[in-house]
Amino acid sequence: MSIIKVENLTFSYLSNYDNIFEDVSFQIDTDWKLGFVGRNGRGKTTFLNLLLGKQEYRGNIVSSVQFDYFPYPVEDKSRLTADILQEVCPLAGQWEFLKELSLLDVGSDVFWRPFETLSNGEQTKVLLAALFLNEGHFLLIDEPTNHLDTKARETVSAYLQKKKGFILVSHDRHFLDGCVDHILSINKTDIEVQSGNFSSWMSNFERRQAFEQAEHDRLQKDIKRLQQSARRSGAWSDRVEASKTGAADKGYVGHKSAKMMKRAKNIEARTQQAIEQKSGLLKNRETADTLKLIPLQYHSDTLVSFSGVSPRYDGRAVCDPVSFTVLRGDRIVLDGKNGSGKSSLLKLLLGETIGHTGTITVGSGLIVSYVPQDTSHLRGTLTDFAKEHGLNESLFKALLRKLDFDRIQFEKDMKDFSGGQKKKVTIARSLCEQAHLYVWDEPLNFIDIYSRMQIEQLIRDFSPTMIFVEHDRAFKEMIATKIVSI
Repeated sequence: MSIIKVENLTFSYLSNYDNIFEDVSFQIDTDWKLGFVGRNGRGKTTFLNLLLGKQEYRGNIVSSVQFDYFPYPVEDKSRLTADILQEVCPLAGQWEFLKELSLLDVGSDVFWRPFETLSNGEQTKVLLAALFLNEGHFLLIDEPTNHLDTKARETVSAYLQKKKGFILVSHDRHFLDGCVDHILSINKTDIEVQSGNFSSWMSNFERRQAFEQAEHDRLQKDIKRLQQSARRSGAWSDRVEASKTGAADKGYVGHKSAKMMKRAKNIEARTQQAIEQKSGLLKNRETADTLKLIPLQYHSDTLVSFSGVSPRYDGRAVCDPVSFTVLRGDRIVLDGKNGSGKSSLLKLLLGETIGHTGTITVGSGLIVSYVPQDTSHLRGTLTDFAKEHGLNESLFKALLRKLDFDRIQFEKDMKDFSGGQKKKVTIARSLCEQAHLYVWDEPLNFIDIYSRMQIEQLIRDFSPTMIFVEHDRAFKEMIATKIVSI
């Protein structure tokens, strides 16, 4: 066990006038299992890079452990997985790798396969296993769940629960609850560390915000009352002072005037104290403005039907034939392992040319809004994006503001956005589009927890017809009306 100390940390990028971190101090134990949470763009990945020494900063980061970062960069994916794992952890024996892989429900055959033939989920698991074999290292795990299906998330969460000595960046609430014992949170004005899982941290955060809101409201009333008293006392003092002219006992009147003035100054001091107390409250309040959506009503109950559909690649069926119908008001989640054909089914619905068996019937005149899984193609300004897709720019940017975009983001190139910010761009685009059917492929990848809850509430409020793929258990349980298992 050792301590990682962060002292008076201040950092900003050269291209940014605002500090990402300003005079931040805290410490963490290297035996902890830390969940790392915060809204998109707050600096989670930046902080991990500071720990790795990739950026210069003011202040001190004191640690006696070596940091390793996940995802580990694999430059040549054509190499055997065994060779890559040996590169990640040179001191481990083959039996140690195989033992770790068995804990992650990965077969020993992957050891002798080219790394590029492994699924995204398998690649995530084998690299995590190798990194944890570096004894005495502290692991920085940056959003591992984006390539994991529901079952794999449960497996990895259970695996991490048995480990210690890591920081885990994730926005999946169930995943965090299953494997962390402390939460490191980047708030609006500070970074705080708290014992417990995500649910206990969230409960404490909301309780503290409710207390501060009540205190804020009380002080607001006190300030208003004191300001009214100050105005009255000031007016009385002025009237008394004016009455000295022609008064028989000017000393008495002067004393009375001074007494009134002293009372007014005392009230002014109390008012200022209350204002200062109020200013110290609600600095970390997280707001999630209500989103709106106006779906179109389709003229028929049935929008789409799949009959015995199975995508095929290189003449091979990806999954067993699937049959289901999308009815008006349905919110259907496609559930299955990575590589089982979920995204391919969505693309077939959209009219992409993919080999398949079976029949897909799409209703005439059906208008579809699509959120793709991949956002790496996003380039240029938000203004250009809105023009390209025929969006109302004011509405589009207003939605992004509600999704916690700062105005400064509006001037940036989208290629410099975080993964979560890019995903929010595609979601805001979809919310601007009036459609009969909303097709979303893993919409929550990289999206922060508060925005996830915003989107959940939006869907519950406006009940659009949807077919989607998502592995966030809380989100699926909240909004899905039907599950189609692939």
